Amino acid sequence: MGAPGPDRLRFSEPARPYENEPTLEFLFTATGPWGCVETSVETWEGDGLDTFLASLAEDFRGWEGARTWHSLCYDLTLSAEHRGHVFLTWGIHDRAPSEDWHFETTTVHAAGEDMRHLAAEIRTFLATVPE
Repeated sequence: MGAPGPDRLRFSEPARPYENEPTLEFLFTATGPWGCVETSVETWEGDGLDTFLASLAEDFRGWEGARTWHSLCYDLTLSAEHRGHVFLTWGIHDRAPSEDWHFETTTVHAAGEDMRHLAAEIRTFLATVPE
């Protein structure tokens, strides 16, 4: 399912559901004129999302095709394409085994500094998990 760009994407409520394990969960929400879609995302220490975004910033001159990232259970996916700007397609997916639905929306970012800023925000978010 596609939709016009969101008014807002939000990562919130980072938590460690299992003591002494690297599992990190957070809520991911996309809100726009079409409504609100959210899912609980499960990762291992963030699954390198900040590193993925930082690599896009480092390649600010561009790359061919799409680069992709996904969370541990594929409940959140990200596809990046460079077309002068960086187009990030965020996918929110129903959890296995049903996988009955998915939602995608695209955000557009200036290559380089804008992507560095986004990577830093995600790195800070992932580091703020209460122990």
